[in-house]
Parts: sequence; structure tokens; C-alpha cells
Amino acid sequence: MRMTIGTIRELGADGKTVLLRLDLNSPIDPSSNLILDDKRFREHIPTIKALSGSRLVIVSHQSRPGKKDFTTLEAHAEKLGYLLGKPVKYVDSIFGRHAREVIHGMKIGDVVMLENVRFNAEENLTLKPEEAKKTHLVRKLSSMADVFVNDAFGTAHRSQPTVVGLPLAMRSAGGLLMEKEVSTLSRVFTDAPRPVCMVLGGTKVDDSIDVARHVLDRGIADQVLVTGVVANVFLLAAGYDIGKPSTQLIAQLKYQAEIEKAKEILSGYKDRVILPGSVAVREHNLRKEYPIKKIPRDAPVLDIGMDAIHDFVKVLKTSGTVVFNGPAGLFEDADFATGTYEMLKAASRVDFSVVGGGHTAAVIEKMGLDQNFTHISTGGGACIEFLTGKVLPAVEALEESKKIFG
Repeated sequence: MRMTIGTIRELGADGKTVLLRLDLNSPIDPSSNLILDDKRFREHIPTIKALSGSRLVIVSHQSRPGKKDFTTLEAHAEKLGYLLGKPVKYVDSIFGRHAREVIHGMKIGDVVMLENVRFNAEENLTLKPEEAKKTHLVRKLSSMADVFVNDAFGTAHRSQPTVVGLPLAMRSAGGLLMEKEVSTLSRVFTDAPRPVCMVLGGTKVDDSIDVARHVLDRGIADQVLVTGVVANVFLLAAGYDIGKPSTQLIAQLKYQAEIEKAKEILSGYKDRVILPGSVAVREHNLRKEYPIKKIPRDAPVLDIGMDAIHDFVKVLKTSGTVVFNGPAGLFEDADFATGTYEMLKAASRVDFSVVGGGHTAAVIEKMGLDQNFTHISTGGGACIEFLTGKVLPAVEALEESKKIFG
């Protein structure tokens, strides 16, 4: 996948007013509006600094309507200002008179953060780019600036007005983070060092199965290791009894249809999809391990067993590339974090290592391994959609913008 989006180096943003779309959506304490993790803020700093010769108007969001953490961006402006070491002015309006007046009075080097863009109902719609371009939101925002930069890779899989409409309304480019995400993830499909190993875990079974099918059908991955709930679905597909609690969880998550898809993948790629040979369950509040042929009827499977960890680590050690998406078990509980921790340690030592964001990224930071990975994606959903081979709406819109505006 070639890099065909415009970059900020080509944009000539100095002296201009730039609309900058960021993804600052972060864990937040709803009672105090305290931001609990500033990782996403830190990832955007290089782009903000690269645009320091412009008047910078930040468009971002926090959560979505109906959620407890759907709130204003006042705390986000303060946090960003602290990390930048310069004031970021919070404006409690998206495109109203107050916002227009503040932007009109900006000087070069000023940074302003508009209100949570999802406070506007149109931003919560899923629209085709041409429809998004015609929204009141896009028409108003695009009239307030000269150019648009999208650095919000975390929302790149969404087809919302600021993501897909603004690039069609004004000259646009991807920010440094967007550029890094797209080019690094594209490398997985093109010139990643062999052998390529995909580790698919966690609870997003449908996405993981789409990724597995894509990378195996296209010969992108040499091996796929499955862990977490993803492994439980593959174990059921292979005819193993994983016990009542784990089977019920799959039904509860509405993933029964994925069992048939896993069967198809196993029938085509039995030697390349590696199932755990043992699992860890909770019995009488203790970690107990069993081979997959002898999983107890009433104990939940919460991690892979030590034998499986040993086998999986061996595969990872001989890989040139590892793409790691989703934990191996209930890592929040120390008794069932071993699989995730040991596999991450092994994955961090290969030539080219990519992590699909989300929970796994949080574990890596906690382990102090974040510097050891080639790339840790900032967008869990966007990253996994990219790995299924889908063209992300935000990337497509930026490519289209380059064709329209040059």
C-alpha cells in the first residue's frame, strides 16, 4: 500500500490558519474530568510542533453521546498546554460567533482548542464523503481556516464529517502521526522481515477472524498464533470442549457465527494457525492449568498455560516480524497475566514489531517495554481494520483531497 496522502511538508502551512483534527479521546474520571492517561496527547505533540509557524485550531472529541465520559474539552486543552509548555486556549464553541472571533484574533504560534466536536449532532453520523462535505458542520469549519490536517488515526476507520468531509472541502494533509501509522502498517503487507507472525487475542473475535483470513489468503503471514477469546473460538471450531463458562461467554458476545468461519480457516490453513496446547483456568480462586483435551466443565479459561506459552514464545523468537493484537488472557488479574507478559517480552525482541493499540498498548507501557517495539498503534479499531485489508475512510478522503487540491 503506497503512501498517497499529502504530508504537512508539502502543505506550506506557515503563516496560515490550520484546522487540525486530533484524537484526544482518553480515559477520564467523569466525577472530576481528570484525564487518567495522556498517551494520545503525547503522540500528537510532534505534529503540533511541526505546525508551530501557523495559527492552529484543534478539532477533537471525547467519547460519544450517552456515555458517562462524554464531556467538554476544557481539561484536554489544559493537559495539552502543559505538555506543550505553552497556553492552549479552550473555546466552548465549535463554530459559533465566539469561536469565529477567537480564530480571527489569533497570531502565528497561537493554539486554540474548539469544543468537543461530537457535541454537534452531525459529527455522530456515518456519511459518504460527498454527503459529509455538505454538512453544516463541515461548511462552517472549513470557512474558518485555510488548510486541514488530519492526525487522528484513532478515528480513521470512521466515516464522520470532520474525518471524511473536511478533506473534500479544503486542501488537506495527514499529520506526522497519521503518516507514521499508515506507512508502518503498510510495511506489514509489503516488505516486513520474514517469517511474519500474527498474534491475535483479546475479545474482538470477528475482527481477528477477518484479519486471520486476509493475512493467510494473501500470504502476508507465515503463522497466526491465537490466544484469549479468539483462541477459545478456534478451539471450539477444532472440536475441543472449552467448558461451560467460556462457551457461554462466546454466546453472550454473540460470536457463535464466528465458530464456522474459524472452521473454514482451520480447514484451509491447519498448519499455519497455531492453537494453544494448554490453558489456565480459575478453580477455587486459584490458577490451574490443563491440556486442551481436559479443560474442566465448570471453570473459565482465563489465560494460556505454561506449555502453550513456551511453544508460542519459541515461534516468536524465530520470527522476523510480529504483529500483536489483543492480550492472551485476563491480564488485569496478576494470576492470569503470564501469557500476555511473556509473549510481549518475546515480541519486543524481534526485528520489526507492531502492536495494535488498545489494551495491549497499556500493558506494554506498564511493563516499560514501549521503547522496545517498532510501532505501537494509537488506534485499536483503525489498526485492526487496516490489517483486514480495508481502505480506511480517513485515508481515502486524504488521498482524494490530494487529487482535488494537489
